Amino acid sequence: MSLFQVTKPKAGEPEKKSGVAVNGEIKLESASLMEQLRGEALKFHKPGENYKTEGYIVTPKTMELLKKHLEITGGQIRTRFPPEPNGILHIGHAKAINFNFGYAMANGGICFLRYDDTNPEKEEEKYFTAIKDMVEWLGYKPYAVTHASDNFNQLYEWAVELIRRGQAYVCHQKVEEIKGHNPPPSPWRDRPVEESLLLFEGMKKGKFAEGEATLRMKLVMEDGKMDPVAYRIKYTPHHRTGDKWCIYPTYDYTHCLCDSIEHITHSLCTKEFQARRSSYFWLCNALDVYCPVQWEYGRLNLHYTVVSKRKIIKLVETGAVRDWDDPRLFTLTALRRRGFPPEAINNFCARVGVTVAQTTMEPHLLEACVREVLNETAPRVMAVLDPLKVTITNFPAEKAVDVSVPNFPADESKGFHTVPFSPVLYIEQSDFREVMEKGYKRLTPDQPVGLRHAGYVISVQNIVKDKAGKVTELEVMCIKSSTAEKPKAFIHWVSDPLHCEVRLYDRLFLHKSPEDPNEVPGGFLNDLNTNSLTVIQDALVDPSVKNAKVLDKFQFERLGYFSVDPDTTTEKIIFNRTVTLKEDPGKV
Repeated sequence: MSLFQVTKPKAGEPEKKSGVAVNGEIKLESASLMEQLRGEALKFHKPGENYKTEGYIVTPKTMELLKKHLEITGGQIRTRFPPEPNGILHIGHAKAINFNFGYAMANGGICFLRYDDTNPEKEEEKYFTAIKDMVEWLGYKPYAVTHASDNFNQLYEWAVELIRRGQAYVCHQKVEEIKGHNPPPSPWRDRPVEESLLLFEGMKKGKFAEGEATLRMKLVMEDGKMDPVAYRIKYTPHHRTGDKWCIYPTYDYTHCLCDSIEHITHSLCTKEFQARRSSYFWLCNALDVYCPVQWEYGRLNLHYTVVSKRKIIKLVETGAVRDWDDPRLFTLTALRRRGFPPEAINNFCARVGVTVAQTTMEPHLLEACVREVLNETAPRVMAVLDPLKVTITNFPAEKAVDVSVPNFPADESKGFHTVPFSPVLYIEQSDFREVMEKGYKRLTPDQPVGLRHAGYVISVQNIVKDKAGKVTELEVMCIKSSTAEKPKAFIHWVSDPLHCEVRLYDRLFLHKSPEDPNEVPGGFLNDLNTNSLTVIQDALVDPSVKNAKVLDKFQFERLGYFSVDPDTTTEKIIFNRTVTLKEDPGKV
């Protein structure tokens, strides 16, 4: 089932095409994200018309609460992006960010960034900061940055009220006893209200050990889970509230009530939260507070990766990757470090579309979006990753000359940069072969080549080798391209270059589904690609990039798209290969 309904274009309007995934391949260009998220194209209720949504529970107070809600919001669309600050956002979160912020933006509304900070054991400042950075990097500005912990006092008062109404009780069953879909009913379910009130107060005052008591709500969820926990005891200082609390609310209790406090109109979440929809509606109505509508959509996953926080931590701890921003991962910080433009990630999310069905895409479809953006935005420079020295014996000038190179050869209006052209230059080892082979079009003793942008064709006069017989230098003669026979190929080169380090990345895992025990017996750590990172310490790049800043992006002609890594120092620039110029069929 899709969240989108088909709308026919008006007379005279062109039909918009949407990205449709067929066997993992996107067959059509997608409409822009904003076009997809216009309110009229979605089966969403209008603000204040929550009651028209299928499954929405109408109580005697619903219409009065919706009227007050409209008075507060003025009929404005309100969404929120509610991440847990216990890890770094990944590519799946990019879809959630685009959907929540994009839907509000497309319809003149607002979106909150709300941290679901109810588990102090796993929360760290670096995660709060990184989450906000990634939201803004993707181009969105939160209407306000809020925290579930902002509402701890109100949430506690509502919990007390829930007990008073006979809808919650203090339970002493252990976590192990209530796990699964058919746990035994709690023997404390019908304990007197006054007793639960006293015990809950005792929980707040620290009279119980962790795991000795919980507050549970009296309802059965869609998946059969009975009486979900509303509060549990944790003697861990909170990132923002310190030691004030030793009881903390759960997601099942907190989320819908924070949505109510912020007067969210559309609570957008991924499909796995559908089983919590009943508790969402039940809790708001049990307390007689404004009840938003929860809408579910399919998660976005990629093959050849893991995005679980626990598994990424394992990869870091075992040294398989350096950290959360290792460019082989698909966290957003890793993609930024590798050089993926935020526009490309947003375009990818738009092409995937917003559907209820879970979508698992091939990484090369994301890389195709990256190439589209970088092709228009990354200036061309020349670099050599495996250098071979070339000496021009008849260099046509007494010293080096400047050669003008277009930043974008297809559009010279975007400017030029200059590179030196001197008697000594460097080409790729792979651009020379001592023995001619069929189909080889680059430099051989019998086959000259042109030098990109230089205006010269070179031909081999002498081959210099070391004691082991390895070619170390070519001595060549040059002739102006205008007077030479047109060569079969033009190759890139560098002269008076900068030394740099280049990091080449391949897939981190060998199999499409590294978490699938049928595909990878023994777990995802047994599926690591040992060749996922190649470091070239002595690559050469033309000196036009000497003032490049971290995350600046370039196309190295004939080699791929590259981005300046944060490890760069004043002594040495370090480049990450973002993507190749075209999809590499030889990838593992």
